[in-house]
Amino acid sequence: MVRVTEVARTKAELATALASLEGTSALVMTMGALHEGHLALVRAAREAADNVVVSIFVNPLQFGPDEDYEEYPRDLAADLALLGTVGVEAVYAPEAAEVYPREPLVRIDPGPVAALLEGKTRPTHFAGVLQVVHKVLNLVRPDMAFFGQKDAQQLALVRTMVADLDMPVEIRAVPIERDVDGLALSSRNSYLSATQRIEALALSQALVLGKDAAAHGLPAAGVREVALRYLAEAPGVRLDYLALVDPQTFQEIGPDEGAAPAVRSALLAVAAWVGPTRLIDNMEIELHG
Repeated sequence: MVRVTEVARTKAELATALASLEGTSALVMTMGALHEGHLALVRAAREAADNVVVSIFVNPLQFGPDEDYEEYPRDLAADLALLGTVGVEAVYAPEAAEVYPREPLVRIDPGPVAALLEGKTRPTHFAGVLQVVHKVLNLVRPDMAFFGQKDAQQLALVRTMVADLDMPVEIRAVPIERDVDGLALSSRNSYLSATQRIEALALSQALVLGKDAAAHGLPAAGVREVALRYLAEAPGVRLDYLALVDPQTFQEIGPDEGAAPAVRSALLAVAAWVGPTRLIDNMEIELHG
């Protein structure tokens, strides 16, 4: 079935569209430039709820002064056509002035996890993310909201905000969608040249090597070393960070963890520039004794 029932550009239009929906609802938040990874979120939402609402908004608050806010790909017509292939009940696609009619005076403090990993390179990013997530959750009031595991730190922070502020919504995660060659799907992949796209494969390949090292019993330090060595030799890749962290706290896992008999879940996360494009990826692993 192909449908996009309502496209709301204002809060009032969104309220009207939502008022006509009956049953449970699920929200998928995006910045547009939709691809198969976004559709995986919509399909998961479609299976879980009677109604699916998708937001499309390039949020200025989550971009730093030297980042790609102006250049970020925008094509609402193409996004709506893609959503029509899976079917959604409503799309909220506001302009920035509708979301932020003035500079927000009350801000969301994302807490200490937001200063790690992505937060070190992008210190204002997560405050901007949580600001808009909080606003859209309040406007849509869904029963559940779906977020991709590729933005694992963002997912953890959204879950923390919802728990700490007693927000009545269930946050669900959807696994990373990858191309057949392993590259994690991202709207920013469109920035890559043909050569850079091949070079970008080093990120997922390094994560796979780290996961394999963990499966063979290497402790945390060995897992990091295997992945770092591969990335150090990868042409065209300039590493920002590679970290082995606790999936909930995002604290670094100690160098000897994994040497004990207990099995521990961990997240191997990477960020790197390929040409001028900054990409992120992660993979869940298990540290074994």
